[in-house]
Amino acid sequence: MKKHIPNALTLLNLLCGCIAVILAINSNFISAAIFVFLGVFFDFFDGFAARKLQVQSELGLQLDSLADMVTSGLVPGVIMYKLLILTLDTDLVQGESWEPTTFGVDFNVPILPLLGLFITLASAYRLAKFNIDEDQQTYFKGLPTPANALLIISLPLIIEFQNSDAINSIILNTWFLLGLTFLSCYLLNSGIKLFALKFKTYGFKGNATRYIFIILCAVLLIVLQFAAIPVIIILYILMSVLDNLTSK
Repeated sequence: MKKHIPNALTLLNLLCGCIAVILAINSNFISAAIFVFLGVFFDFFDGFAARKLQVQSELGLQLDSLADMVTSGLVPGVIMYKLLILTLDTDLVQGESWEPTTFGVDFNVPILPLLGLFITLASAYRLAKFNIDEDQQTYFKGLPTPANALLIISLPLIIEFQNSDAINSIILNTWFLLGLTFLSCYLLNSGIKLFALKFKTYGFKGNATRYIFIILCAVLLIVLQFAAIPVIIILYILMSVLDNLTSK
């Protein structure tokens, strides 16, 4: 019975991702973000449960990646696509679109925002590499897809809740979103070694970087609220690089 618990949590992650996709397509970004957060929560605890119950399996590994592909791959791609649409003028959206086919099927989709789906493609490539890379047991190579998903979904949350015209004008800028899209694709598949929040022991020794990071995350979230999420991702990368240099 216990061997099914981690897989059940993974399937809950997938369910949250499916719901988030539907909500994101309908531009209900806040609700979509809630389900992504829930999905990431289940994604963290399915691996934790598998290790604690000692029921890790190849099936669980593959299922986890399939769930992540939806929650942390497809959802951020769709959200970036929708945000890019918001940055375009109505005339531009209508002008840069495919014409309906001779069979009467309407493919009236703006072309430029489709570049946001590169995040989904890069996520798929990153997850496939992770599954065949035996080195990534104690660290990640490149930004994990859940972290990248949180980065992307933080954008509509910042717009909605931070109430800053200056920040909103930056986020709702086509070139900023395109730059972030390609930066996201690079980070997902970069060779940068990033520490994993996996604790073999709970003592401070050997886990100093993890504990400091968690404390700083809590402080940043209290002070900056949703605007803290991009800062936390940058902090995560910088602390990982620093940790790599000091360990050498």
